[in-house]
Amino acid sequence: GWRHLAFLVILTTLSSLGESPPVGGCNEKRMLAMLPRCGKTFAEKMMKVEVWKWCNLSEFIVYYESFTNCTEVETNVVGCYWPNPLAESFIAGVHRQFFQNCSVDRQDWEDPPDEILIPLITVPVLLTIAMTGVVVWRSKHTEQVL
Repeated sequence: GWRHLAFLVILTTLSSLGESPPVGGCNEKRMLAMLPRCGKTFAEKMMKVEVWKWCNLSEFIVYYESFTNCTEVETNVVGCYWPNPLAESFIAGVHRQFFQNCSVDRQDWEDPPDEILIPLITVPVLLTIAMTGVVVWRSKHTEQVL
């Protein structure tokens, strides 16, 4: 009856919310026509952010998340998986447009000098040995009192 039909409609709607694209294949041409809308919206939103803040993700994370979601939706709507090489290439183009001058700050970590490193290693080891000795000595001393 109508309850079964309503259940099927709800089930179909819920299953369409997943990441799997519809059956029928990927329409790459249509996908490549749709993705620039996501890029245009992102570009418009980025114009609200001062250029010198473009390398600070926290300044535009909401816009970037919206852009990413848009590319995923547009890709899935035309029957393609996301991510895919064409969508990734489009996203990389947007990255080049806005983030080409951003560098990743990589710190090269190195060990501290030996005069700092040796005490940092030996002090905890010696304290552990000393505390173990105190516990053993105290437990033997307690047995003699009792």
